Amino acid sequence: MKQFTLTRREAAMLLLSIQGKSHKTPLDVLREAWLRTHSHDLNRDESLAAFLGTSIPAICEKIIKKRIQGLSLSEIVKIGNQIEYSNLSITSVQNWVKRDFKDFLGAPKEGKKYSIEQAGMILIIEDLKTALDFESIRKLFQIIFRNPEDDGDDLIAPVKLYYAYSALFEEMDENDDQLLDVSGYDKSLRNQDAVIEQMIRVKTDAYVNQFPGLTSEQKEAVRNMLIVALISVQTSYFHSLARRYMNATLFLQNLN
Repeated sequence: MKQFTLTRREAAMLLLSIQGKSHKTPLDVLREAWLRTHSHDLNRDESLAAFLGTSIPAICEKIIKKRIQGLSLSEIVKIGNQIEYSNLSITSVQNWVKRDFKDFLGAPKEGKKYSIEQAGMILIIEDLKTALDFESIRKLFQIIFRNPEDDGDDLIAPVKLYYAYSALFEEMDENDDQLLDVSGYDKSLRNQDAVIEQMIRVKTDAYVNQFPGLTSEQKEAVRNMLIVALISVQTSYFHSLARRYMNATLFLQNLN
């Protein structure tokens, strides 16, 4: 069966819709995510067969059927593993909650379930760890999320941050090949790396300028967090590509 997949932006939109902070329902988001990879089946009037041939994770079935308030760690991991180029494990996430990011994640906030903001933070950690060590991530969280006991003092909420860099990445990936594109920017710069950095700075500056309540220093902190996250998402693609080639090499060795 074909696996059901989400882009990061779709995953972020799903979290926002569960919170009621989107004009789309969770079902709308999941339906659009499925249609993204099955439009050819609809054109051939084979949508039923295509849907029946798609492996839909239990948490998505649950979201389709009813409104939910929180998620268990295993449900967060299942959602995370539907996201392109992500590789979460329940053991790692349990360690984050109990040890590495205990101060920020803490205990479940929705009864025995974790809040959607806590889920967003876990998905952010998964992205950032491709480029940063845990101590560096914690230092960034201290700047952006400040007092872990008070969600109201966040410079930007975790789910909103997750959506911001996910949407910006898709916007800058013009041809949907998981690589940041550089068209339309200053070609006088000496190398492509400089052009990409310029592009990221322009996009992130424009985003943070939408927050009039933040000081210039706070805007710079959010901007830098977005830059780190965008580069981390790009890094996760290359990590995934490297793993695929390694696995192919090991699997195909001595096959003939």
